[in-house]
Parts: sequence; C-alpha cells; structure tokens
Amino acid sequence: MSEIKVFNTMGRKLEPFKPLMPQTVRMYVCGPTVYDYVHIGHGRTFVAFDAIVRYLRLRGYNVIRVQNITDIDDKIINRAKETGKDWREIVDFYSRDYLDGLSALKVKIDAHPKVTEHINEIIQFIQGLIDKGHAYVAPSGSVYFDVDTFPNYGALSNTKKEQWNQGEEFVREKRHPYDFALWKAWKPGEPYWESPWGKGRPGWHIECSTMSTRYLGESFDIHGGGIDLVFPHHENEIAQSEALLGHKWVNYWLHVAYLTIRKEKMSKSLKNIIPLKDALKTWGPNVLRYWYLSAHYRSELDYSEEALESAQKGLQRLKDAVAALRGIISQGPKHRSDDEAVKVQREIANLIEKFHEAMSMDFNTSEALITVHKLADLVFSKVQPMEDFTSATLALEGFRIFNEVFGVMDEEFGAVNERLFKVIDAVLEVRNQLRARKMYDLSDQIRAVLENAGIKVLDSKDKSTWRFA
Repeated sequence: MSEIKVFNTMGRKLEPFKPLMPQTVRMYVCGPTVYDYVHIGHGRTFVAFDAIVRYLRLRGYNVIRVQNITDIDDKIINRAKETGKDWREIVDFYSRDYLDGLSALKVKIDAHPKVTEHINEIIQFIQGLIDKGHAYVAPSGSVYFDVDTFPNYGALSNTKKEQWNQGEEFVREKRHPYDFALWKAWKPGEPYWESPWGKGRPGWHIECSTMSTRYLGESFDIHGGGIDLVFPHHENEIAQSEALLGHKWVNYWLHVAYLTIRKEKMSKSLKNIIPLKDALKTWGPNVLRYWYLSAHYRSELDYSEEALESAQKGLQRLKDAVAALRGIISQGPKHRSDDEAVKVQREIANLIEKFHEAMSMDFNTSEALITVHKLADLVFSKVQPMEDFTSATLALEGFRIFNEVFGVMDEEFGAVNERLFKVIDAVLEVRNQLRARKMYDLSDQIRAVLENAGIKVLDSKDKSTWRFA
C-alpha cells in the first residue's frame, strides 16, 4: 500500500504523513460562525475533510475530528441588532441549519465544542499569555497579543505583520497596529462574561487555540479549514498557541481552495451566495458530494448547473456499473474463471491499487474518481459480457472501497449486501434439501462452488450456515 503524503501549507510542500501517536490521528477543522445560513462553499470544506477522515480510517487509523461552532462574535451581535432578536436565538437557528447540512451530507464530527461553553478555559489561556509577557491589558479592558514577542509570525502565510490592516476602532490603544484581540471589552447592549480584566467576550482567534488543545492535546496532527483562514486566523492561532505552549503545536496544515460561482467569488454584494440547504434540495447529498470531490481539495471548484448535471450523470454511470455487478453476482458462480477472466481480475486489482495511490498522494479525490470511472468502463466492456462471478465480486469490492471514501452510493451497497445474502441463503437452503434427501454428491458440488467464491459453509446436523472465508 502506498505511503500517505500530505501537502503542508506550513512550508508548502508534500510531506510523508506520520501521526504523533501510532494509528491515531487527531484533527481540528474550523467550523462556522453561526449568524447566517451555511453555503455551498462551507459544504465543500466539510466534505473535503470528511473524505480525508474516511480514507485515513480505511487505512486503519483511528481518527478524532473536532470541529468548533463559533457562537459569539461581532457578526452574531450585529445580526441580532439588525433583526431585533436575542443573539442566542440567532445562534440556535443557524446552528440547526449547520447541523442539518452536515447530517444531510453524511459528515460526522466527533466533538462540536462551542465558544460559550469554554469561556473559563479561554480566560485561563489568555492569562497564561499575559503571565508569559506575550499579551497585555489595554485601558479599555481589552487584551491584545503582542505580535512582536513571537519572532516566527507570518511563517504559515508568508505575510509580513506590517501589511495587516485590521481596521479596528481600538487600534489607538494597541502597542502595535498589527496586535490582535484576545479579549474584547464589553460595550453596552452586548453580551458579556466576567473576567480578571472586566466584562467582555473572547476574540475570534483565541477560541480555536483553546478548544483544539482542550480536546486534542497540546500537540496534534492536522489543523484545517478553508484557504481564506490561512491569514490572519490560522497565523494568529499559531502565534498565541506556540507562545503559550513553548513548542510546535500542529504538524500538518491543510487548506481547501475557494469555491466560485461561474468563475466569480461568492459575495453578498454580487448576490451569488447559494445556501447549502437550497443546493441539497435541488441536487441531493450524493450528487453534491460527488461534485465536491471531483476536484482535488487544493484546486478551485466552480459551480454551475452544467457542472452539477455532469456530476449527476457521472454518478449514475457508477450506479449502473454496480447494478450490472449485482446482476452477475445474483446468478451465483457458474464456473471457474478462465484465463481471460483472470486477466480482467488483475486489471481490476490494479485499478483498486491506483485508487489507493491517488488517495495516498495528498488525498487526490479527482484522480481517484478517474480511476473509479475506468473501473466502470471495465465492468461494461469486459466483466458484464463474460459474466464472471469472481471478477464481478472483485469489482464490487473496488466500488465498496470507493464508496467508503466518497459516500455517494450507500443505498446501492445496502441493496447489494441484502440481495447477495438472500442469494447465498437460497443456495444454502437448496443444499440443505439435497442433504436431507441424501444427495450428497450434488450438495458437495454446491459446497465446493461456494467455497471457491470465498463463502465458507458450516455444516451441522439439521442445517448448514455460512460466513465469508
């Protein structure tokens, strides 16, 4: 099996993937700020990391994925003011939208920490930075990180601190204009929590540092998110985390490229933002997942109705191939594979290996999908005409591996398993009747055919059962 390599944004190069703990991968992915509907760009990031998690698990790793929910932020407060609603009502409504979207896309998260549930830990984190001389309390009661105390600032993004224009109103009380807020002092009408520095709330960046270390430890394997988070969010996370901890914090940084709408960036000004819930209604989760994963996660992906229609057709062809295999398998083994069938089986095995090679090379779902379509072509051109049971079974295993990662044919595989089991049960029942009539020669032949197909027959006095060998 190919060695897994990942493209690390820190250093911008491919690196062998070696988790800090044997066979365990700890991953943190930045989740949404819940002040509006999640859109198809968010959906791409969720699914991209889901495919990464699924492949790592396929390779035998235990993966722990943590994805936060930012439930207090300027955007939430502003939306509450705009609508006249309580900020908690805003959070509850859009959190449900986010979680419903994840569920529809079949994305599972192991822990979903919320900022407001970790205020005490955030305060302790900030106090630790103050005690070490990396942060200071401003006259307003806000607390800022002193960027000049962290010499490696900018290593992730290759951005110079002097280039960062934050446009904040409290810039006058900072030591340097590029210092960033860890704690924001309370303003009348805003929600607040008590702290050693007065009433206030956490800054955006500190929450992820605090919650990731809380759930994954002081060093972990993968930190990810959209490419738009590289600077300043992830850059600031590194600065404050490594300043406090005193060592390397994250081993691999992975970032998903932009999703565009007909070659234009999504923006409210262009009014081209497509809510995820609307896309799910139109195309369904399987087509969306297929389309998301048709491009490598580091390549831009462009939305259009034509692109989704193409994805729909591509997915249908794969489903048709699985249906063809199901038909062959349902007939049961007819004969031993001849030389031509064995040659086809080798082609299938090679394509399965190519799938793994693609996924091992920085989780290249685009190349992996091309390989799976080659498998479908082989099914229609060779496997189906020869109706070879072993070839069909091996090809079906290739599609099962594909689906483990892509998650676009769960229904088909449920049906395949159910029908296959029924066929085997029916064959075994016929054999039981033959044994009852003492027609042992014929029952032994059936047993041999089943075992050649990888099905172990377990005989008892009354009847026989089976399992996969």
